[in-house]
This record gives sequence, C-alpha cells and structure tokens, in this order.
Amino acid sequence: MEEKQLFIEGELIRLRPISEDDFPLIVKWRNNENVKKNFIYREKFNLEGQKKWKETMIDTGKVIQFIICEKDNDERPVGSVYLRDINMEKGSAEYGVFIGEDDAQGKGYGNEAAILMTEFAQNVMALKQLILRVFTYNVSAIKSYENAGFERIDFLPSVECSDGYKGDMILMKKTFS
Repeated sequence: MEEKQLFIEGELIRLRPISEDDFPLIVKWRNNENVKKNFIYREKFNLEGQKKWKETMIDTGKVIQFIICEKDNDERPVGSVYLRDINMEKGSAEYGVFIGEDDAQGKGYGNEAAILMTEFAQNVMALKQLILRVFTYNVSAIKSYENAGFERIDFLPSVECSDGYKGDMILMKKTFS
C-alpha cells in the first residue's frame, strides 16, 4: 500500500514533509549567517548531524518538520517549518521556522508558514498551545508571529547562544480554544 503524503497548501507556499533528499539544503540553510544568527544553537551543521536529528527527533515523533516550497517557482524549496518538543499529553509543542534562501526572505513565506502550521497544530494534531522564542532584534519575525496569533508572554534577558553570544529574547505563546 502506498504511503499517503501530507501537503499543506497556502496561497504563496506549499509545505511538504521533509525527506532525506532535503538534508543537504537544511545543512546549507542552517549554515547561512542570515539564518544562524536567529538561533540559539549556532554550531556548524553537517549531514551526519542532520541524519541524527531525523533518527532521534523526527522518527521518534518529537518533531514534525516540513519544507517550505514556493508555489510560483516550480516548488523550489526555500526553508523549513517545524514543531519540536511535541508533548501530546500536555497538548503542546515549540514552533520554529526559517527561510534559508536569501532571495526568498521578505516575501511573506514565513508569515504564511506560521499561519499554516498553527492551523495544522490545532486542527490536525489537536494541540492546545504552541510556544516560541525569538530574539528581540528579529522584528519582522515578531510581527509575523503576532500576525499568526502568538502573544508575548515573557522577556528572556541575555540568553546565551552556543557560540557565546548573549541576546535578549521574547517568549511567545499561542493558545487554541
């Protein structure tokens, strides 16, 4: 029996499940300075680490990860969106997204991904809440998250990144009724 693929359609983007064929792109994107600066974990990514992520996180159900594809550009992959630390008992997960292709930033893909994934979390996974952390300097991401219904709930001062950088973050939450 053929496995049914889950695709999530928006106006601008299509989300499709990540596959091992995407790993070189994930490595490239996460090593992009424009992406890396927005993460707490800033170490160099490699294929071996991405395969381990799949085995320990995706395959165990702790993470659901999709690739963001441009609908008007032959389904070109441009980034990734995911839910991590999924706790079905509590009905919670942490939301994350990044646009890895520099020329795809600022086109609304992150905004639409946030809306599509929050709808997926609520309607398909029946989660009760999502949280996320964002650096205070990432103003466009904060606006995107607020547009998707996330609210600021806490200020996290001087969060230390894996490379020693310390920056202020905001903790945001979206609760589903």
